[in-house]
Amino acid sequence: MPETNAKSFGQIQDDPASLALAALGWILADADRATRMLALTGLTPDILRTAISEAPTLAAILAFLEAHEPDLVAAADHVGVSPKALVSARMELEA
Repeated sequence: MPETNAKSFGQIQDDPASLALAALGWILADADRATRMLALTGLTPDILRTAISEAPTLAAILAFLEAHEPDLVAAADHVGVSPKALVSARMELEA
């Protein structure tokens, strides 16, 4: 079987950047939620395109979820982690 660069599910759970990106996918799947994220975080589509791999951008995505517990819980469920894991990922990205 050929090697791939894809991360396994366990690696995603342990990597704060991967968790934030997975959460962003959940956010962007709903237009209203995506619009609210952009309005509340100050992020723009251009910032997301150019700075998506930067820790402050990823932390802002997770902080947005933390600010509204129902979204935090739903995103965590979608990603397959606990809400605490997303909070911990945000803290690690901000460190």
